[in-house]
Amino acid sequence: MIKTNIEYMRDPFIVAHDGAYYAYGTGVIDDDWDNTMWICYKNTSGKLDGEWKRVEKNIAVVPDAAVKNRWAPEVHKYNGSFYMFTTYFSSEHDRRGCTVLKSDSPEGPFVEVSNGIITPHSWDCIDGTLYVDEAGQPWMVYVWEWCSTGDGIGRMAASRMSSDLTRLISDPIILFKANEPSWAAENNSTVTDGCFMYKTENGELLMLWSNFNSDGYCVAVARSDNGRLDGNWSHDEELIFSKALSGEYGGGHGMIFTDFDGKKYMSVHTPNSPCDGHGERTVLIPIYEENGRLVTEF
Repeated sequence: MIKTNIEYMRDPFIVAHDGAYYAYGTGVIDDDWDNTMWICYKNTSGKLDGEWKRVEKNIAVVPDAAVKNRWAPEVHKYNGSFYMFTTYFSSEHDRRGCTVLKSDSPEGPFVEVSNGIITPHSWDCIDGTLYVDEAGQPWMVYVWEWCSTGDGIGRMAASRMSSDLTRLISDPIILFKANEPSWAAENNSTVTDGCFMYKTENGELLMLWSNFNSDGYCVAVARSDNGRLDGNWSHDEELIFSKALSGEYGGGHGMIFTDFDGKKYMSVHTPNSPCDGHGERTVLIPIYEENGRLVTEF
């Protein structure tokens, strides 16, 4: 496990591009989740354990409606450009929602290309991610937050996107609820955070996501039975990040990337809030497939 020098940043999302690594995330000021910003660190050493330096300029033009809760930026290269899928609380709709910004460079500036937040305006939604299916259809997968579901249980949802990624073009489908895994149900855990889609070598569609188990914040794996978003989703009992696995702290909001040597890693922030004199740190954990399962190396 690589403990980077990135601290006080949540929701790390790593991009390897043109000889450099970029880490995007939620910059938290004084542990105030309203007072947050989209930030980026860059590593030009060629090694994941090299020095990560904060990109000092603003990586995005903040939309006028984005008054708070600027959370979880993740950057995807798509059709030759870089798209930031991210979250903010919109003063226009009095809700959190997901939006899309675009840039020609991984360092920005990213400019909003959607018409404000594009997730359902009657829902609080966060943590939107891009998934392109085997037919080339782009989707946004996102969290329908527990605080607006009616029953207090978070959901994962997905909607088809336009080819230019500026809007949703279908009604949402519900993938699963937060309390479906046995380890979540026994702790009455109702959070759905940090969705990230991953296709295995044998064609299975997996989702990394975060919730709470008896030890705290963690990363779990859900899988579709037909390799598509519209399948029936089941939940692996084995977590891939938790306090018990790390031997130190819990943490979450995982994603998987491939380094310049072809090795896969999962990034998470840990601990889940500042403690023991330090903040949320970005750590990188080797990960591999074994008989269709994801296995992390600590």
